[in-house]
Parts: sequence; C-alpha cells; structure tokens
Amino acid sequence: MCGRYVSTRGPEDLSGLFQAAPPDPGHVLEPSWNVAPTDAVWAVLERADRESGLLERRLRPLRWGLVPSWSKSPSGGAKMINARVETVHEKPAYRRAFAKRRCLLPADGFYEWQAVPASAGVKAHKQPYFIRPEGGDVMAMAGLYEFWRDPGITDDDDPAAWWATCTIITTEATDAAGRVHPRMPLALAPADYEAWLDPSHQDADELRALLAAPGGGRLDVRAVSTAVNNVRNNGPELLDEPADPAPPAAAK
Repeated sequence: MCGRYVSTRGPEDLSGLFQAAPPDPGHVLEPSWNVAPTDAVWAVLERADRESGLLERRLRPLRWGLVPSWSKSPSGGAKMINARVETVHEKPAYRRAFAKRRCLLPADGFYEWQAVPASAGVKAHKQPYFIRPEGGDVMAMAGLYEFWRDPGITDDDDPAAWWATCTIITTEATDAAGRVHPRMPLALAPADYEAWLDPSHQDADELRALLAAPGGGRLDVRAVSTAVNNVRNNGPELLDEPADPAPPAAAK
C-alpha cells in the first residue's frame, strides 16, 4: 500500500512539468514531507471548462481518501487511500472513476515501513524507508478522483457542499521497493499521461494496459528518521538517515 508520501514541489513547477494550467487563486498547499490520508494533495486532471466546454488540463487540490459519489457519508474516505490495480476496473467503489475520472498525483517519493524486533538496548519499532525514482525525478502516481455532494449543505454554490477526493492505484512492488513492502504506488511514464488523463478514453482494456508496469525507471530506497512515524511531524529533517541505518530485509 501507500499510506504516506512526500510532495514538496510548488504549483509553478508542477504546472510546467505536467503542462497543466495553474490552480485557481486561493488554492495553496504547503510543501509536505509527511503527506497523510485526508490531507489535501496536488492532482493533475483533465475536465471540460465550465464556460467554453473545452477540455483543459489543470492542477488542483484533492482530499486524499476517495469518497464515491453514492456514499451516504464521507466517513469511509480515510480507508480508501489505495486501489489495487488488479481489481480497480471492477470494484464498485472505483469503477466509475476508473472509466472517466483519472488523475496523476505528483510525489517526490513515498514511505514504507518494516518492523524491527527488539534487541540489546533497542526497543521494537517500525523503521521507515523513503523510496523515490533514481535521480530525483517527479513520481506521477496513477490515481482516481470523485466528487461527493454533502446533503447537509443546501447551497450548491457553497464550496463546502462538494468534496473532491482521490485514491492512489497500487501494484506489486518492483526493484528496490520490493525489498521493503510487497505493494507500491503505480507511477506512469510521461508518454502515457495524455491517454490516462483523457476522460473520453474509456476502453477498460486499453486503460489497464497503461498500468501494466510502473513507470519512472529504477528506484532508490534508504532508511530515514523514525520521526516520520508521527503524522504531526513535518519538515525536510524527516528524510535524514539514521545514525546506523540497516538495509531493508526481504519483504514478506
């Protein structure tokens, strides 16, 4: 799974990298070294402009944790942060979004954990690892998004009436990531961005073919500070290596 990641690039950089229109004024997200479920995150998506009707690629914030449009409440969103690539096209919670509401979720990299048993002078703990593309390129994680209408708000024009939420598609881990955890976010290669984002592209088999293998090349993995384990902690120091980092054991 992917339960925490890093996103520090600003909207100007992301708009250029993904050839997307910048976010609306007032949409501001601070850099985060500890993105957690229910946080607002940057997403790249394509939708028709309200006035012109023309398809437009935009950068906009979404809440991480998908809430399907038919949900009676948004309470389950925090549990729907990931969708498995093997079943995303057929699960009721995801299949509508998979058909026409797909997005990219930019990241610097993501975290996974391994349990470390107690030893002499060391308590049992979970050791976090930061996993990113070699070279530090942006990681374009494949995602889905949905809109949920809050029935408790009567005014459609009230921004609080609509929840815009997302989930990250995961796949079997490869390369270095597989030594830490059996699952990982599925990143798309730049050549596949256009086909993935186009809402008129609704052939399930062709879309699934885009998700056949993670894009972005090889991955780098290293142990980082256990301060990551607390979602309240945030800052570049979370990526500091421990004094005596141990290599990850083989994932089970």
